Amino acid sequence: MLNQFSNAERAQVLTEALPYIRRYTGKIVVVKYGGNAMTNEELKQQVMEDIVLLWLIGVKVVLVHGGGPEISELMARLGKKPEFVDGLRVTDKETVDIVQMVLAGKVNKTLVNLIESKGGKAMGISGMDGRLIEAKMKNEKLGYVGAITNINIDPVNDLLEKGYIPIISTVGCDREGNSYNINGDTAAAHIAGALGAERLIMMTDIAGLLRDKDDPSTLIPEVTIPEAKKLFEEGVISGGMIPKVDCCIEAINEGVKTVIIMDGRVPHSILMELLTDEGAGTMVTGG
Repeated sequence: MLNQFSNAERAQVLTEALPYIRRYTGKIVVVKYGGNAMTNEELKQQVMEDIVLLWLIGVKVVLVHGGGPEISELMARLGKKPEFVDGLRVTDKETVDIVQMVLAGKVNKTLVNLIESKGGKAMGISGMDGRLIEAKMKNEKLGYVGAITNINIDPVNDLLEKGYIPIISTVGCDREGNSYNINGDTAAAHIAGALGAERLIMMTDIAGLLRDKDDPSTLIPEVTIPEAKKLFEEGVISGGMIPKVDCCIEAINEGVKTVIIMDGRVPHSILMELLTDEGAGTMVTGG
């Protein structure tokens, strides 16, 4: 992209980014990574490049990822049909083993390898490592779908202090040795809150919070928690956006300064959000 510009124009772009670099250097930014940005190979490469660039300028980036399509794909290969209730995957004992294999194994280590290949320094962990994500059964009819009971954030802080980009898969555990499938947005909100992150970025497959869900031009660029509660009452926030906005509110209540619901289908949307005055998606603040 920069090849389209002269050297002077490139220098101008970097100069204009300087105030934003100053703002975020040394601060913690948590990125919840999933959706189309995760399954589209070109977008995946660009997201990893964004994260490495932020890391190189001193931003402490924490990547929290899901992997729903990969889980469903392996289940199909094993002859097991995915089942969902209210958007949550029904997770029996066999399925939670598959979730653990895919998230903590294949997906997590692939992302670590990608970050390293872009020049970053990454360490992949799951929510089971160091009991990072402790959980209990959310609802018996869902099986081993976890409700988070505690976050032990020390392993993440240790990695950040040693200069790593922590890459976290959302598998939790309890003290009886059970594993749990944890919703990625919920895990990211809790982890960002425990870190006191400057910003939580939630990558999605839509432009952000829309006043009319079928019209991208009705994007709401910024919303406070009181305004969001009013949008719930008006039915503007509905369907799959309800749990996402709930997670944004939860993150802010737990100490995150701002949360961005961002369109992960837009190339380099993370850099647009953090290093330009244009931004991307919807910003949720405490108000």
